[in-house]
Amino acid sequence: MKPTEPVIAVGAVQAVVDRTADLLNALAAPNVAPDEVDAVLRAHGEVDPVTTAEDVAELRAAADELRSVLAADSLDQAAERVNALLSRTAHPPRLSNHGGTFSWHLHVDSDDEEAPLAEWFLASASMLLALLVSDRQRLPGGVCAARGCELVFIDTAHGSRRRYCSRRCATRERVAAHRARR
Repeated sequence: MKPTEPVIAVGAVQAVVDRTADLLNALAAPNVAPDEVDAVLRAHGEVDPVTTAEDVAELRAAADELRSVLAADSLDQAAERVNALLSRTAHPPRLSNHGGTFSWHLHVDSDDEEAPLAEWFLASASMLLALLVSDRQRLPGGVCAARGCELVFIDTAHGSRRRYCSRRCATRERVAAHRARR
């Protein structure tokens, strides 16, 4: 079904940031099912995704590689990891609007419609992380610093560097530190 006006689903950098973080965290779950991945993709504007168990396995492998960028100890290490991913996965950049069903946005995977899901995810997320590193000159994100939380986040803040995936984790850690001082 073609919408009457283009849908702005993947064009904005923040939309790609949100989609990437949500996919990375969903794929970290031990037994994530294809329908759970489809729900994340739908929540971020993908129309009628159909993810298979094989897609999930490939996406999990891609997510592990992307998490290694976010877990990097230094900006140089993150940049090296992003460059390695881009050299393996990115194709010449091109603009696509998927036949008018979306707003114009950048693609670096092999094909707008037929690229494997894991290739699309790895290539687009790697390009996003490269843009953040080059624009901000700091780590593009991280693994939550809260005890027991393994969620990742992508840092687009203009202030000090983030340490937590959410306000909830940051508050929980602050309260625990306060109670420990009493």
